[in-house]
Amino acid sequence: MVRFPRYQPVAARSVRRIVQAAAVSLAVGLSGPAVAQLSDDEILSHSLDLVFGDRSEALQSLEILAAEEDPRLAFTVITAMRYAPLPQEATQEALAAMASERLAAEQLDNDDVPEGWFEWMLWREETPDLAPHPSFAEFQRQLLSRIDPRFLEFLPTGVKHEIRLEEIAWGGVRVDGIPALTNPDFLAAADADYLRDDDLVFGVEINGDARAYPLRILNWHEMFNDVVGGVPVSLAYCTLCGAGILFDTMVEGQDAAFVFGSSGFLYRSNKLMYDTATRSLWNQFTGRPVVGPLVGSGIELPIRPVAITSWANWRDRNPDTRVLSLDTGFRRDYGSGAAYTEYFASPELMFPAVLHDDALAAKDFVFGLRLPGGAKAWPLSAFAGGAVINDRAGLVDVVLVGDEATRTVRAYRRDGIVLAAQDDRLDRLTGGGTTWTVTEEALLADDGRSLQREAGHVAYWFAWAGYLRDAELYVPPE
Repeated sequence: MVRFPRYQPVAARSVRRIVQAAAVSLAVGLSGPAVAQLSDDEILSHSLDLVFGDRSEALQSLEILAAEEDPRLAFTVITAMRYAPLPQEATQEALAAMASERLAAEQLDNDDVPEGWFEWMLWREETPDLAPHPSFAEFQRQLLSRIDPRFLEFLPTGVKHEIRLEEIAWGGVRVDGIPALTNPDFLAAADADYLRDDDLVFGVEINGDARAYPLRILNWHEMFNDVVGGVPVSLAYCTLCGAGILFDTMVEGQDAAFVFGSSGFLYRSNKLMYDTATRSLWNQFTGRPVVGPLVGSGIELPIRPVAITSWANWRDRNPDTRVLSLDTGFRRDYGSGAAYTEYFASPELMFPAVLHDDALAAKDFVFGLRLPGGAKAWPLSAFAGGAVINDRAGLVDVVLVGDEATRTVRAYRRDGIVLAAQDDRLDRLTGGGTTWTVTEEALLADDGRSLQREAGHVAYWFAWAGYLRDAELYVPPE
């Protein structure tokens, strides 16, 4: 995704004065929408002028819209300000007046009103009870169609949706501008001389078929559709939220496996993928269709285990693994660290999303499990230097084996057994009177018992806390 700069604060005027001045000069009331002076079509025309009109037309339309005394039009102005070359102060005046009744008194007292597109988008997320003006959907459609006409395939008039359409943000690319890899080519491990030992890979093993998908390639593609061990799967990797989630794409009741691509849209700094059969938009983090024909279908993609680890570690544990070829059919710089270097190194988000729990920093990594009875996350910092953690998630006793340095965590059921690393090794555990070997599918005991692996994944904290707000967070013992 591309970066859009945050707007600079309004200089030399308090927000209180802006609100007061705007309320007078733009005649905006603070008690809710008055009787509309313009038709919806006229409002749509002025909304489009904010973005596509010349400077004079845009400023005049901004004043006309503000004078409608309708806070619902704030959503239109927020969307327009990302694209329109309007003076920030004029836009801020209109928005502050429109939204003043929706801002807390302490915000006005402390001049803590949102400033710029990024901050107003956060305000929009935190104002779920305010719907946009009826003209907004067509405004959004016409705006996005100028970027890529294919966007309209996802947002036809009257489309079903379970997320707020006004929160869908353009990610800076067209449809499939970040191209998925479908049935890609592979190399034997011995032939993958382009990889460094410390390069991170997504490691997948199903029915004895081991595959490695280097992050240095997936950073450019964010999605693969493949068949591993006879099972159709897709890995949906959202670089913005740090989560690579492996989904089983053969869903009961469907005639064929789903195949996914990148829509070019985001929702709360999370990738919206789409399926090629119905053109429905799916939430990458939940595996649910959220816009389009499949909304309300009850479909939720099952999650399968995947591990992030170093190429050296994966190759040593899985000597028969195959690994993605550089011959992807696309021209990209697949060098180590070539993509998203600045974003990965920064504590800041590129696109707006509210941090719903500040127990951790927004871009701290966690490993999360979603199990019967509840979900739970463990900070990757808990695995510094390599660690084995016995815990419980929901109704399930689990043991987690991980190493923060390679962003690696694998989770297994433990059925009440307390396990520990054998001689500080993370591939052999002791517990329950025997020794266990850590494999991709299960913990295998020397006495023949096995403990199944549970599907989890790594993510940035802001995304996990945003989508799984009732989940527990592991707190290391003192």
